[in-house]
Amino acid sequence: MLSAKCTLALTGAGLSTESGLPDYRSEGVGLYARTNRRPMDYQSFVSDEKNRRKYWARNFVGWSYFSRVLPNFGHRQISHWWDQNKVSFIITQNVDRLHHQAGPGHILELHGTSHFVVCLGCGHRISRANLQEQLIDLNPDWNSLLETNVDVAPDGDVELPDDLVHKFQVPPCSKCTSGILKPDVVFFGENLPADRKIQASSWVDRADLLLCLGSSLQTFSSYRLVLQAHKAGKPIVIVNIGPTRADPLASLILNAKISDTLRMVHPLIS
Repeated sequence: MLSAKCTLALTGAGLSTESGLPDYRSEGVGLYARTNRRPMDYQSFVSDEKNRRKYWARNFVGWSYFSRVLPNFGHRQISHWWDQNKVSFIITQNVDRLHHQAGPGHILELHGTSHFVVCLGCGHRISRANLQEQLIDLNPDWNSLLETNVDVAPDGDVELPDDLVHKFQVPPCSKCTSGILKPDVVFFGENLPADRKIQASSWVDRADLLLCLGSSLQTFSSYRLVLQAHKAGKPIVIVNIGPTRADPLASLILNAKISDTLRMVHPLIS
């Protein structure tokens, strides 16, 4: 980073763990290691009303916690480096919007954000906070669950018994009155928007250093960016707890907590 003129930071769920959100794949502590829970895939969501009801019931309960999560030192440090021209671009796989809360920057949310909801029929977009108010009005008996101590996933999902969710009411789109509402995130099995792929790729082209923070890089949407950087001969630095898919491509691998690493590095490059 001392010699790089254009550093691209690629961040994953491991960056947000110190904010109180778990990651998916960390050995022993990630969501997949501790539970049998898996994110709902795109086809299951769009094809089955019962699955959508289940998704929104769980998300409704988790939103109270998820929406109050704050950026940690890692988010703030990356934003500070952007302000100092030490980091030029930030691509995040996270849907928690914590990079935006931490401060300004050129930020691309590769998989979208849970803080907005989109209608699959007409494309109308509203804030997730707006939808929460609608859900509260439709489901007054659920209000007592909002302060429940729950284990929230990186996307805001929580575990609820199936027999509890069957009466949960979900509104249609307020604009077209019939469209299905979906969080404005890329589900597993859903294609990444073409414009987002193009922008991410162009930022990799412009960068002369790729800094990967808190990601196992298992999803191809992020791994392909590392492949692109490697093929172009750009140095790749990985900071993560545990192995990643891109370890064979890396110039430097640090198996360490992100906040500890950034605190040590900061005096050297600022």
